[in-house]
Amino acid sequence: MNTVVKPRYKILVIDDNPINVDLLFEYLDYAGFEVWKALDGESGLEIIDQNTPDLILLDVMMPDWDGFEICTHLKANPAYSEIPVIFITALAEIQQKVKGLNLGAVDYITKPFDQSEILARINLHLKLYALNSQLKSEIQEKRQAEQALNQLNLELEKRVQERTSQLQSTLEELQQAQQKLLEREQQLHYKAYHDPLTGLPNRAWCISQLKTLIEQAKSDSNYHYAVLFLDLDRFNVINDSLGHLLGDKLLQKVAKRLESCLTSNLHIARLGGDEFVIIVEKITDEQEVMTIAQKILDVLSPVFQLNQYEVYTGGSIGITFSKFGYYHPEDILRDADVAMYSAKANGKGCYQLLTSELQQQAMSRLQLENDLRRAIQNQEFSLYYQPIIALSHSQKLGFEALIRWHHPQKGMIPPDQFIPVAEETGLIIELGWWVIKTALNQIEIWQEQFPGFSEIAINVNVAPQQLMLVSFSEQVQELFSHFKIKSHQIKFEITEGSLLKTGSHHIEALKRLKNLGIQFCIDDFGTGYSSLSRLHEFPIDTLKIDRSFVRQIGSNQGEIELIRTIITLAHGLGMDVVAEGIETKSQLNQLSLLGCEWGQGFLFSKPLNSIDATQYLVALLTSKWKQERVKALLM
Repeated sequence: MNTVVKPRYKILVIDDNPINVDLLFEYLDYAGFEVWKALDGESGLEIIDQNTPDLILLDVMMPDWDGFEICTHLKANPAYSEIPVIFITALAEIQQKVKGLNLGAVDYITKPFDQSEILARINLHLKLYALNSQLKSEIQEKRQAEQALNQLNLELEKRVQERTSQLQSTLEELQQAQQKLLEREQQLHYKAYHDPLTGLPNRAWCISQLKTLIEQAKSDSNYHYAVLFLDLDRFNVINDSLGHLLGDKLLQKVAKRLESCLTSNLHIARLGGDEFVIIVEKITDEQEVMTIAQKILDVLSPVFQLNQYEVYTGGSIGITFSKFGYYHPEDILRDADVAMYSAKANGKGCYQLLTSELQQQAMSRLQLENDLRRAIQNQEFSLYYQPIIALSHSQKLGFEALIRWHHPQKGMIPPDQFIPVAEETGLIIELGWWVIKTALNQIEIWQEQFPGFSEIAINVNVAPQQLMLVSFSEQVQELFSHFKIKSHQIKFEITEGSLLKTGSHHIEALKRLKNLGIQFCIDDFGTGYSSLSRLHEFPIDTLKIDRSFVRQIGSNQGEIELIRTIITLAHGLGMDVVAEGIETKSQLNQLSLLGCEWGQGFLFSKPLNSIDATQYLVALLTSKWKQERVKALLM
């Protein structure tokens, strides 16, 4: 526990009698005071100048300066005038006491001294001195506060007078700023919920509006609505052929025509691209909605004038209704989108109502997407390897890596079912990197198992989304750095269609990989369009003839001449040729005669898992199976 140490009061004793001084020193020191001693007035004044005491005991009768003279001197000096002075004297005349009190002394103590009286009187006058000092200090503080308050009042009055003249202009400026802020908020709100190109409400507005309709339908069983999903027909062709500027102008003109169909219960929004949504509230029956859908198709059918071009477009519309009991806007758009694609499949330029069957297809697709995401996390995929055989009887051999999905409940799911979903959702990029990494790892394993056979190569299919990545070449190089294989042992297969979509920067990226030794192959050649004129632009090593051409060999002489032309073209550009889908000896013989270097198909082998593919290599290396197999097939 901390104790508070009280300050020691300082008392000055001035007396020419040393005995009296020592006696008083003893009393006071014992009582806890700090005592200073002086034997004459001059010494006492010197001590006071150096250290101001809290109280002075002053002898009246002294040889040089008597006590009255010293007291008169002290009271005349403002620095010392407040110090309590108590006279000590052997004289008891009343005149002497009156004189001393008139000079400013606070008390008299007569000799001989009584210790208790001295201490009592000293303590009393110290307290009175302290109270007096405190009172004077408070009075001074009050005066200063009053002065400060008065000064503050003056300043405030001055400021009020100065600022009063400014308040009106400031208020006007504030009102103007508030108005600008309100206008800015309105602009931001408009931009947040409207499409900048067409001025129509956008996807965010559409989602918000659908949420409102869902809640209204929940609370009122008699409230019904419909949603129409419109996708323009042939827009991509128009956009690609005439350019994006005219494509945008077409969208603006389409928006104007759609706005001409607006009624009090009909709203139109642009989702993005060439997709629009029409929301119809308070419908009475489905026929009313079908009439609206047909009216929209009708207003889109006349020609659009885009500068000097006359352009025709139409639309396909999918329609869903609140009767399906929706809880989320995204589900409404999904089902309307499914119905729209059904309209396109039915020939375009028409509308399609959502049915239970179409909705079930949408749910199945959603389930497939969810399963696909889970499958990537759980690594439910594997690679199968279909041999690519050199038809020239050499020891060269390759494989094409084909992804397979082993669903835990549904078993093997064919690639043609899940690859389109992976491409639509963007999951194909993650799957693509997994396929490349797995293929590189398999090559490394085979190199260790068959050190004398260094020509094993694997073809890997690269999806358009992966090929279009800005960082594709850099990521490939980084991935290769983790494996001890030769760069020419991997070959990227690119579809003809995706190759046609590549820009100049993509071509440069492919060339950088080509310079590192990585090879490229055009897959399914002949199924695209306009690729012959651009074939020389790409760093292609191999051209793969689509199985649809190979299948016609033997039954269509025109197909044989087409294949001959493709092979001649490829050789002229320094490419070798792979024919896929070889299933008969006659196909193999004809392709060999045409100069095709490589063959792939069930005639040689079906796709094999990694274990069976390894056994395939073992058989090839230990029994010269490959040479005998090809020789037998060619006979």
